[in-house]
Amino acid sequence: MKKETNDHAYDLFRYELGPVLQSKLEEFELFGYDTVTEDALWECLTKKKWKRPETKRLYELVNDVYSLSATDYMSYITIEAYKAPNYFTNQKD
Repeated sequence: MKKETNDHAYDLFRYELGPVLQSKLEEFELFGYDTVTEDALWECLTKKKWKRPETKRLYELVNDVYSLSATDYMSYITIEAYKAPNYFTNQKD
């Protein structure tokens, strides 16, 4: 697991949410998404589900992790891919 950076308000809970994140990763593996990492899942949660941090209890964060669907994750990844710079625009044929 990466070193905690406290960039997000909920980064303080990342260690406590570790088993929950692992459980969600195992669920994604059952659906065939075996390349998802814990860091990518955490980034999705902090940028999509917890975009505007508010005061939440730990059990609410656990519920948020468990309620993230594979479809939600894939739509997040797709949008992030569209936001990425196009590396092929400067290439000549």
